[in-house]
This record gives sequence, C-alpha cells and structure tokens, in this order.
Amino acid sequence: MLEKVERLISEINQIHRSFAVDYFDTGKLEKVNLSRTIEKLNVDHVHDYRASLQESINYYLMQANLSGVEYFYRVKTTESINSKVERYSGHPVQYPVNVWLSDIFGCRMVLSTEDIEAIEDVIDDWTSLYSVTDWYKVEKDGYKGLHICFKNKNNFYFAWELQIWDEVDVENNIKSSKR
Repeated sequence: MLEKVERLISEINQIHRSFAVDYFDTGKLEKVNLSRTIEKLNVDHVHDYRASLQESINYYLMQANLSGVEYFYRVKTTESINSKVERYSGHPVQYPVNVWLSDIFGCRMVLSTEDIEAIEDVIDDWTSLYSVTDWYKVEKDGYKGLHICFKNKNNFYFAWELQIWDEVDVENNIKSSKR
C-alpha cells in the first residue's frame, strides 16, 4: 500500500505543478501572490482558478500513473469557497490566503490503521522528495485525518490537499463534514 500512496503523492504533486505552469506561466490566469491576506486579493481570481481547474482536472488525472490506486477527489465548490472567504474576511487576525485556502483541489484515500502508521514513518522523506509543503494530523469535532498539502513552494500556486482517512473513522468524518 505504501507504494500506491507514494505514487498518488508523486502524481498529485506533478499534476499540481503541470496545471500551475499551464495556466499561470502561459498567462491564462493572472499570477497573484497568495501570501497576501484576503482584503488584498480579488476573490474573482479564486473563482477563475476554481473554474479552470474544474474544467480540466479530469484531463490531468487521466494522464497520471494512477492505475490500481483507489482515491476520491473533488474541486471545492464556489459556495464553499465563498463561505471560507466570508469566514476568514471577518477573522480578527488576517491570515494569508494560502494558509486557509489549501484545498481547492482535494484527494482522499481510505486506509487501514497499520497503513497510516507506516505512512507516518516515511512521510518526512516524501515531504522533501515530492515538494510536499506540509503534513499534519487533524482531530477536531469528530473528524480525524492525515492531511498532506501541495503548493510546490510557490506563493502564486493555490495549495492542494490529500486527506488520508483511517477506515474506522470514515463514518464519523462524513458526519462531521455535514455539520
């Protein structure tokens, strides 16, 4: 299973880089420094990025080497983005956009406890090998997951996320996301 998780991490990172180059470096989308706070960012930029990603992500995923890897994915909805923008715009501490909008594209894998423990033993090696920006465990309001973030160390690229869930937590994680 480790090989499949590593392959998914590698492919997400490569797709993230390819999409960013194809869209930002060609001028299809404006480059905006996402280390700025939301008051200094035009929200239309976020929506343009989301729409471009929604239209093209299947093409990128079909090109990837993911045969035999079981995962789910989604592109964040406009409503969900607007909700986050509203929530963080009113926050007394203004965080950079790339800190709180780290999941416009998200993948999810469901694995056994043993597989997740094995991943935790090697994730630091993968972090440097695949330019993973960050990884952390989340345990909040009934939700538990291991989150791995990708942004290719570039403040102009929106971060993407891989969530790894323990199979014993799936039901509670789904319930907690509906609240």
